[in-house]
This record gives sequence, structure tokens and C-alpha cells, in this order.
Amino acid sequence: MEPECTPNTMLKSLIFPFVLIFFFPLLEAILSCKHKFSKGMSLRIEWKKIQSQGVSFVYYNGEFTGDLRGRAEMLNTGIRIRNVTRKDSGTYRCEISAKSEEGQHLGEATITLTVLVAPTTPVCEVPSSAMTGTVVELSCKETEGSPPSEYQWYKNGVALLEKTGTGSARAANITYTMNKKSGTLLFNTVTKNDTGEYFCEASNGVGLSQKCSVKRMQVDDLNVSGIIAAVVFVALVMALCGLGVFYAQKKGYFTKESSSQKKTNYQSTSEKDFKHTKSFVI
Repeated sequence: MEPECTPNTMLKSLIFPFVLIFFFPLLEAILSCKHKFSKGMSLRIEWKKIQSQGVSFVYYNGEFTGDLRGRAEMLNTGIRIRNVTRKDSGTYRCEISAKSEEGQHLGEATITLTVLVAPTTPVCEVPSSAMTGTVVELSCKETEGSPPSEYQWYKNGVALLEKTGTGSARAANITYTMNKKSGTLLFNTVTKNDTGEYFCEASNGVGLSQKCSVKRMQVDDLNVSGIIAAVVFVALVMALCGLGVFYAQKKGYFTKESSSQKKTNYQSTSEKDFKHTKSFVI
């Protein structure tokens, strides 16, 4: 006598055999586990959640455990989960043991709950300025969507093409690499033609896609003349300092100061010697 888990929900959902798919946000989900044991049997009901790291109890010894504590209740042998979140997604197993005069009977069945969540507004990082010939990376990310979102970059309101190396992508002479999975837009050698207003769109097939705010990136040539002028100015300052030191040495400013110090030391030493001699004579 095997129990039969059947999906059941009080809200609109897509239902497949032994699979529940819900669109977030929703109020509740019901995991129903039906059995064919006779009413006179003594039933022991347990619910478990099967995860990659192992199997954990959801309902055991008449109580809910873990994340479902306080927001789930039993409906006969099924479970009603309130305030469903993405973390509730997973595979659940209903286990029923029944005692009768003939002995103990065991049965189990599984049901998969998938909660789909629309993406939130992504966070985009676009540098406000860049120099030609440098490596520039733009990033776009949101973490609430389930399944994970894919990303599309736009420049001046026009969707950018992926670099596939064939067809229109090759004809467009694309100088960037767009990763729709990670949300990055990489310019290995940025040029002035890459100047423009950029934004990113996140979508995962659930609900409406979300866009970040438009940000402008300005690409300018390296100011070579300015750099040369700065180098020349620094060289002139250093040259003037050197000439000043040379002129001071030539005029003897450093020599006079040294002689004065020697003279002072000599006078001080002579005066001490005189005092010592006078004391000796006495």
C-alpha cells in the first residue's frame, strides 16, 4: 500500500506529475500525500527534505522542524506551507508507516516543489571615464531571481550583440565580450567609439525583466602633450635647483659657514685650555 503524493495548491500554478511550480510571491503551498491504508490502522507520518548535503526532517514526532517551524501545519497527511519563499524549493518525501494485526506496512512517495521568483532591479557598475587602449569591465548582477537571471547590455538604447564570431556579430567588428550568464561586459582595448550611455536588463522568464539606471561612460585619448609638458616642467625645476646649489657653492656660502663653525670650536677649546692652565699655576 503505497501513499500517493499529489500536488495541490489554492493559488494558480503550473502543475506537473509530482512537481509543483509556484510563482513568487504567493501565500501558501500544499503538499498532499494520499494513502490507501484503512482507517483502522495506526499511522506514523514523517516528512523529509532531500538536499545535496543530506536528508533532513521537516515533520517528525508530531512537530515541524527547521525553517517550517511556525509557518506550516498538517492537513491530514499533507503539509500546508505559509509564506512560501525560494528557500522552500526542493524535493520532499512523505513516509507513512501503518500498524495492523497483520503487521507493519511502510510506504513513501516524493514531490518536488519549485518556487520561481522574478528578478529584482540589478546593480550595474559602469566607470564614468576611461582612457583609450585600457581594459574596462562593466558588471551587472541581481541575486533574488529563481532560476538565476541572464543579462543583456544596452548602449544608447540599442541591445549589444554577443561576440559569436559569425554572421552579424563578425560584420559588426565587435571589440567587447558580453557574458549573459555572469552579466559582465569586457572591453579588452576600449576606444573613443565605446563612449555612450549603458544599462543592463535582467530576465529569467518569470515576471517582468528589470533594468538598472542608465550610466554614461566617457572614453578619451591619452593626453600625451600634457604628460610631456609635465615632464619638461619637472626637469626645469630640478635644473634650476641644481644651478642654485652650484652658484651657492661657487660664492662660498657653504665654505664660510663651515669656517665659522671651525673658528667657534677653536675659540671654545682655547678658552678651556687657558682656564685649565691657570688653575694649575695656582
